[in-house]
Amino acid sequence: MTSPIAVVVLAAGAGTRMKSTIPKVLHPLAGWPMLRHVLDNVGRLKLARIVGVISPGAKAVAAAFAPHPTAVQRRPLGTGDAAKAALGALEGHRGPVLVVFGDAPLVTTASMRRLVAACRKEKAAVGVLGFIARDPSPYGRLIVHRDRLEKIVESKDADEAEKAIDFCNSGVMCLDGELVAALLGAIRNDNAKREFYLTDAVAIACATGHKAIAVEGEEGEFQGINSRAELASAERALQHRLRAAALAGGVTMTDPETVWLAADTRLAADVTIGPCVRFGPGVSVASNVEIRAFCDIEGARIGRGAVVGPFARVRPGSDLAEGVHIGNFVELKATKMGKGAKANHLAYLGDSDIGAASNIGAGTIAVNYDGYGKWRTVVAAEAFVGSNSSLVAPVRIGKGANVTAGSVITEDVPAGAVAFGRARQVTKKGRAAPLRAKLKARAAAAKRGKKK
Repeated sequence: MTSPIAVVVLAAGAGTRMKSTIPKVLHPLAGWPMLRHVLDNVGRLKLARIVGVISPGAKAVAAAFAPHPTAVQRRPLGTGDAAKAALGALEGHRGPVLVVFGDAPLVTTASMRRLVAACRKEKAAVGVLGFIARDPSPYGRLIVHRDRLEKIVESKDADEAEKAIDFCNSGVMCLDGELVAALLGAIRNDNAKREFYLTDAVAIACATGHKAIAVEGEEGEFQGINSRAELASAERALQHRLRAAALAGGVTMTDPETVWLAADTRLAADVTIGPCVRFGPGVSVASNVEIRAFCDIEGARIGRGAVVGPFARVRPGSDLAEGVHIGNFVELKATKMGKGAKANHLAYLGDSDIGAASNIGAGTIAVNYDGYGKWRTVVAAEAFVGSNSSLVAPVRIGKGANVTAGSVITEDVPAGAVAFGRARQVTKKGRAAPLRAKLKARAAAAKRGKKK
């Protein structure tokens, strides 16, 4: 029986190149903080525990690790020192210890699992994920001889022969849990930066008669994020990965590069998505749904066979049942639409419950806010709300009722009733020409006044 894995996530970096008051690992990527991606990926392994290493006073980062414990790196003395800070939380663990970085959210579970499996098979004290770099200059080089990893040389410490090597360190390392304390304790800071490099654990293991190995992965997984430009690059890479998974799962996208997904977007087979659609976090879409161009959807569930858009906005808390139609320039917020309900044009429905087969006319507004509180509008099944109506919440429209166009409804409408909530029309024959003359004279007088 294989022993479970402990994971140490290094997240104590200052992130100064981000030029932000937000901790680097909490910057969003596909709708999630990048640290959440790391925790989600390692969480799919057979885990004993996760330990986060943070800087002093990093309360927001500690909260993002919860319920997992955190250890504090008191001074920024390098990755080896940071990993050593986690030893107290690893006490008693004898299985593999996987060390990853909180600012490297694209490393897949599959790659980490391959590294751990290789270390177990080879009985290696240290294992490292590496990659062939198109531009190796920023990275530490993996020095391999006869299938054994002998050492990792940081770029600033590499000689000319070592700089010519393009097999580079990803930063992801697996350590034997029974040796981890000894390996980390032996790391010294006799290097160009005067820091304790975690990478020195490789040479230390080899010098003490233990085995170290390197496992090759894809360069695209190992993008670290240290700047806004690198954050944008990682976003593009992750979006490409998410779109590819959706397409492979039976989703049609007419212009995939313009569709932006959240990490947790759930799309069933036979969903069709038009161009320029954004999904925020918390969206699930059932089969045979059509999302037309230029829609923005977040925190919502969309039922089977619904049609949304174009130019629709569906905000958090909304729930669309089977066969719902939401048309152009319609906005929903915390609104439930019953089976077959429709709002096809230019409507705002906030904090509303719209019953099955009801129709909401163009220009209808659920007036949900009175300046102090927000209130719900309830429209029962099979009701008809005419165009340009204002439903002043809290208000209820009964089953099968009809609200005439242009109405302002401030009182409940019983089932089956017709409601008029507008002023009576008054027509004055022959008065249009005198009115126009009066208005024209007023405008001319105002113009003369401005010239003076």
